[in-house]
Amino acid sequence: MSTFLESQNWRYATKRFDAAKKISDADLNTLKEAVRLSASSYGLQPYKVVIVENPELREQLKGAAWGQTQITDASHLFIFASDVTLDAASVDKYITNISETRGVPVDALGGFSDMMKNVVGNLSSDAKNTWTAKQTYIALGNLLGAAAELKIDATPMEGFNAAQFNEILGFDKLGLSASVIATVGYRHNEDDTQHYKKVRKSQEELFITL
Repeated sequence: MSTFLESQNWRYATKRFDAAKKISDADLNTLKEAVRLSASSYGLQPYKVVIVENPELREQLKGAAWGQTQITDASHLFIFASDVTLDAASVDKYITNISETRGVPVDALGGFSDMMKNVVGNLSSDAKNTWTAKQTYIALGNLLGAAAELKIDATPMEGFNAAQFNEILGFDKLGLSASVIATVGYRHNEDDTQHYKKVRKSQEELFITL
């Protein structure tokens, strides 16, 4: 646990990345697995994670993120896109996955399936989109934690135009909507932000024990 806390103290929201440094394939796979293993409501994972490496595409996306250089200078750009078409068919697909993974008959999962379909079916479009978007932030947290353990810098970002991202990436045709992004790579030696002391509330101010 001390190593985990040390890593959390080491990480910060990197403002300037070293464009010459790239994440290894092995480390990238570890980050992908960390995201894949993230918790989500019911385990549904109602999102996709798009990893953008293409420099021309990232240059376009930078224009939709108010010119922030992290978009193009980081080794990789992770885009968490929520599923805006989540429906009964999505639940059926998940139930099939559970059945095949655990060797459980689909019929035995009927109650769980009906419950999820009832929840999803009774949500308004706005409520559903809010709910699926929240799930992406859980996955983002796993990415940040795993990256810190590997001493890889990761910056979560909400400063982008989601509608423009959706248009550039063709998300509308895929039933997706960009929710939150993270730039991942290695800090530049001249990024002064890395030397700032971490500012957080004290435990006494943050926590309430009842």
